[in-house]
Amino acid sequence: MGKETGFLELDRKDRTYTDPKERLKNYKEFIVPQADGDLRAQASRCMNCGIPYCHNGCPVNNIIPDFNDLIYNNDWKNALEVLHSTNNFPEFTGRICPAPCEASCTLNIDDQAVTIKSIECAIVDKGWENGWITPQVPAQRTGKSVAVVGSGPAGLACAQQLARAGHSVTLFEKNDRVGGLMRYGIPDFKMEKHLINRRMVQMEAEGVSFRTSTEVGVTISLASLKENFDIVVLSGGAEEPRKLEIPGAELPGVRLAMEFLTQQNKRNAGDDELRAAPRGSLTATGKHVIVIGGGDTGSDCVGTSNRQGAASVTQIEIMPKPPEKEDKALTWPDWPLKLRTSSSHEEGVDRDWAILTKRVVGENDVTGLECVRVEWQGGQMQEVAGSEFTLKADLILLAMGFVGPRKQGLLDQAGVELDARGNVAATVSDYRTSDPQIFACGDMRRGQSLVVWAIREGRQAARAVDEALMGVSELPR
Repeated sequence: MGKETGFLELDRKDRTYTDPKERLKNYKEFIVPQADGDLRAQASRCMNCGIPYCHNGCPVNNIIPDFNDLIYNNDWKNALEVLHSTNNFPEFTGRICPAPCEASCTLNIDDQAVTIKSIECAIVDKGWENGWITPQVPAQRTGKSVAVVGSGPAGLACAQQLARAGHSVTLFEKNDRVGGLMRYGIPDFKMEKHLINRRMVQMEAEGVSFRTSTEVGVTISLASLKENFDIVVLSGGAEEPRKLEIPGAELPGVRLAMEFLTQQNKRNAGDDELRAAPRGSLTATGKHVIVIGGGDTGSDCVGTSNRQGAASVTQIEIMPKPPEKEDKALTWPDWPLKLRTSSSHEEGVDRDWAILTKRVVGENDVTGLECVRVEWQGGQMQEVAGSEFTLKADLILLAMGFVGPRKQGLLDQAGVELDARGNVAATVSDYRTSDPQIFACGDMRRGQSLVVWAIREGRQAARAVDEALMGVSELPR
């Protein structure tokens, strides 16, 4: 604990954003980094608690008090080593993780949590700037081979850990670029994609081979992977979207959020319009946009729509409006249910809660959305009599979450057991499926979740695979 009285002397001060009018002009990241002196001051606020609840709040179990103390003492390089000991990609989580560690911080009891996420991001960014992050090439190879299917955060973490253990690792990705939903589902204004590219360079030097535009179960069979690799790890996403099952949902103006976000990311990457939009160009320019779904994906649609020049943006959610502030006595140190306003919301949107959609209005395309207000009592939803209304709409984006992994192709060929929710069945003790040669991790195993949970699962699955191949593993869980 570098400064015993830091939390008494200093208030929380976090990173800021550029002005909305400026940041809406492009798709670049807009966080304004803090000066080193300010970061060290914020790190000094860490209390080094006897029971550091932030450890439990963080899915990868980052050793947060240790790197805070190192930053306070201006030892950035060792702070980076501590951070990397539990997290392969802090530059991802430092940008797009919702920071459950901060919700668990003891100082969050009075809304003054340590700025853990900002400090984490600053550590790894400084590591890249100073050339401290280099390939970790294993001293010897094991002669064992592993195929990792899916290059999202779970697949990337799993592949990197296995390569560092000396195994020959090939990472298969059905899209034309590596990164999974981080590449095409997360807008560039939240995380620019050069961050993924430079990790790919590092991983290739460590021995990972990337096979893009290769969909296992379609362009290559799972059987061929089982024949040519000792172990196969399924690390794809939970990509089956929840459907809008109301009249008119088949109209052309009703589109999936991931289709909308992917197109814009492809345009940002320099793809031509035909390549970016095989089903035709999809933009919000000049349109009245309705986003159905109140989560992070819906927020991303809001920010993207505003950047494209939408005439208006409305976001609706079927659940009731959360409280402005949680009851800390009931929720801390757990993740609280409370109203969250993202940077995209601050850029302009009309938000509404407890709204049930009834019918999409239109003949050849969307012109509106009929809705009704609902009340929730005892977990049951009831429509409010006489509360029907219609929203003007030209484009309706479905951001209602995902129900599990796609079954066609890969999982049909794998034939592994699924759990009650339709995810691949495997335990967190060994991540092995009903087929002893196939392991599973990430969203494909646990369902739709956070990037930080995917990294955790990828790391743990890598240790399980290493142990299965070698009988013992020195990789951390």
